[in-house]
Amino acid sequence: MSGTVDTLVEMGFSKARAELAVSKTGTEDIQVAMDWLLSHEEELEDMPEPPQAADASAPEAQPSPEGQVVRSFKCDDCGKLFKSQDEVEFHATKSGHEHFSESTEEKKPLTEEEKKEQLAKIEAKLKQRRMEREAREKQEALEKERSRIKSGKELLEAKKKHDEIEMKKLVEQRKREKEEERLARQRVKEQIEQDKLARKAKFSGQPLEEAPQAATPAPQPAAPKPAAGYSEVMLQIRLTNGSSLVQKFGAKEPLSAVRLYVEMNRKDGEGPFSLMTNYPKKVFGPEDYDVPLESLGLGPRATLIVSKS
Repeated sequence: MSGTVDTLVEMGFSKARAELAVSKTGTEDIQVAMDWLLSHEEELEDMPEPPQAADASAPEAQPSPEGQVVRSFKCDDCGKLFKSQDEVEFHATKSGHEHFSESTEEKKPLTEEEKKEQLAKIEAKLKQRRMEREAREKQEALEKERSRIKSGKELLEAKKKHDEIEMKKLVEQRKREKEEERLARQRVKEQIEQDKLARKAKFSGQPLEEAPQAATPAPQPAAPKPAAGYSEVMLQIRLTNGSSLVQKFGAKEPLSAVRLYVEMNRKDGEGPFSLMTNYPKKVFGPEDYDVPLESLGLGPRATLIVSKS
């Protein structure tokens, strides 16, 4: 038997009528099956009970040893009457009672008051189960929301830590770049000052030793080109924004002088940059800053391109 049939049998309906109610309604809902039974009570009263199988558990209407007819089974522990062996087994399983006997009493159908009482009990049980289910679902939803919030907080914390680390790296990198730019400018200025003093000493006839040496000696170029037959270089310097600077330099002035001039006169923004030529294409690096322009093949007229590093 299904749970709905078992419950209807426990309420006092026969197994056949309980199964018929479930079959007619097509549902296991006790409330629906109960309503159907109550609304078809008169029809069911006229409907004969289906015959029991040969091994049916309902007692046959036969005389007892004392000559009385057995019409039901009785629970000796609680006094309840049952129409069939199935009802006895269901009651025993549910209540734990063990003592049953045959009885000549006929189990009477429930009165209207008893039916209402049983229906109220069923509704109370259904309501209790519904409340328990809703409370369980609410608790599960609350746990899911807590888990979601916790995961969101952990994700935000992880992102925050990652952003802090990246920001520290960016600040440290910017500091290094500024320091490198400062040192590069200092070297360029020192080199320019040294070259100026050297030219001044040369033209005034003073010995070259009187010119102060730069704090950092300039490295000699690995393979300088032979000196060209010109003393000045006219450079056109193309900036990153498309504008140009035009300036004349001495052929023996180092590339660092050009770099310093660009830094002091550029109008395309700040930031690290490189100098390069197009034809032939060459990107000048730090090792070229101290090499004279004529040795780099720049002159007597040349074009330099400023590119962001």
